[in-house]
Amino acid sequence: MASSQAALAVPWAEQLGATLPPLLVQAERIAATVMPGVHGRRRAGPGEAFWQFRAYVPGDQASRIDWRQSGKSDRLFIRETEWEAAQTVALWAASGPAMEWRSSKDVPSKAFRAQLLLLALSSLLLRGGERVRLFGLPRPFAGRTALSNIADSLAQMSTRPEDHRIARHARAVLFGDFWSPLEETRKAVAALAAQGVRGHMLQVMDPAEETLPYAGRVQFEDVSGPAIPGALVPRVEAIRGLYAERVVRHRAALAALARSAGWSFATHRTDHTPEAALLALHQLLAPA
Repeated sequence: MASSQAALAVPWAEQLGATLPPLLVQAERIAATVMPGVHGRRRAGPGEAFWQFRAYVPGDQASRIDWRQSGKSDRLFIRETEWEAAQTVALWAASGPAMEWRSSKDVPSKAFRAQLLLLALSSLLLRGGERVRLFGLPRPFAGRTALSNIADSLAQMSTRPEDHRIARHARAVLFGDFWSPLEETRKAVAALAAQGVRGHMLQVMDPAEETLPYAGRVQFEDVSGPAIPGALVPRVEAIRGLYAERVVRHRAALAALARSAGWSFATHRTDHTPEAALLALHQLLAPA
């Protein structure tokens, strides 16, 4: 995405390392805020871990009656076990100069917000007993104490949303601005869908990328590097309508390619609070 501001000079990995402690604290705080609105993910099913006793109803198999518990009262009780086939959720967040750009100091960078949402979602999933995997890493993480390990591994995540080792029937969530050519995004999502991976795309945008609030004569430069020519716009307000139309069209195309792969698509602006986006993502990942 073109911008009138230069990208930060600090290498991405070093900058990420410098922000990890506050990022983790904020992610845990947001997860704790959202947690009361999250429905329990545990459900009855084949397994060995005890979940609960419930009253016997006609149609239940007699072999499932727990006679010890039933002997404590005049009712029959069924012993239910917890579903042990915890799903793996693979997460990916885009990185690079374009993601580091922000229109003002009053909003976080897209990269920071994407990483924040990734870690907060990881926290909720780990609390729910699910496994979390980062694209490009060989093994998933599990357990409440794994969140710091996930944070430490963010810099090792694949730079592209590609990972042939993700298990079939796993779920995936991709965080990025998705301003790259549509065909690149289409290929990545189609490849994951062909692996049997179902997922969700969350487009993280700076508010200026949606509203183009500038006025007058503005020199736009591509943050990807000086080799890419910029553009001098004499009167930005004259192209604002056309720009808004292009944004809507691009977003509709992203939603369409997600639907064609059996995925979902949503948007999130960095000037909005992250809690609503986090809760929506967690509900999308909840078991049917």
